[in-house]
Amino acid sequence: MKYVFVYGTLRAGEINDINLAADRNAIARPRHLGLTKLAGRLFDFGSYPGMVAGSADAHSTVVGDVYEIDDALLAVLDEIEQVYPGVDNLFVSQEVDIELQGERIACLYYPVASAAIAGRPEIAGGDWVAHRRGR
Repeated sequence: MKYVFVYGTLRAGEINDINLAADRNAIARPRHLGLTKLAGRLFDFGSYPGMVAGSADAHSTVVGDVYEIDDALLAVLDEIEQVYPGVDNLFVSQEVDIELQGERIACLYYPVASAAIAGRPEIAGGDWVAHRRGR
């Protein structure tokens, strides 16, 4: 089992809902561990957001959910985010330590390349779901 932090279209109820992605691929549904925030900034790419990680002392945070996932779901998430070994794309797969309910958990997440945010509007509050609903 692995852990993943999702902040955009992979969140429950969104277009790439992580639960539905598991269902479509006959993989066990992920276990939701909770909502948390990660230091970083969130940008609007139109139909999806992109996150750039920030330093631990940054004031900007991104809202997301932490899930425990079956290893088989990782390939599905990589496909959704178009992350392929040896290929430079918009999203990358990285590890980050998340604090959730007083515990530190090593999670995978999908930030965007820093250069990709040029000219993109920043999402105030760092919450994609709230931002999308407020448009």
